[in-house]
Amino acid sequence: MPTEEKPSRNEEEYFAKLNAELIKERRAELDKARTQSARQAHFMKCPRCGGDLKEMEQHNVKIDRCVDCKGVWLDAGEIELLEHAHESGVTRFFSSMFGRRHA
Repeated sequence: MPTEEKPSRNEEEYFAKLNAELIKERRAELDKARTQSARQAHFMKCPRCGGDLKEMEQHNVKIDRCVDCKGVWLDAGEIELLEHAHESGVTRFFSSMFGRRHA
């Protein structure tokens, strides 16, 4: 005769804890993948219009310029480089960046 053994309270707690840990790990993996996917979807995209950003170098400063709305975006530290460029003629920098000639 087969005997039906009920799991003990300790066994139930163990498996409940194990399942909760597995669910937590899987949720963390899914959240990480979702975050990574969202970052990739926004990489080199204009925050204003969503167009593609093209990296350009102007007077040793790399800028990101939108090919659609022509917005210009700077990465961390680049504004400081522009402050230093002021001493060497920032008007020439901005003129060349926007395709204008400096008088």
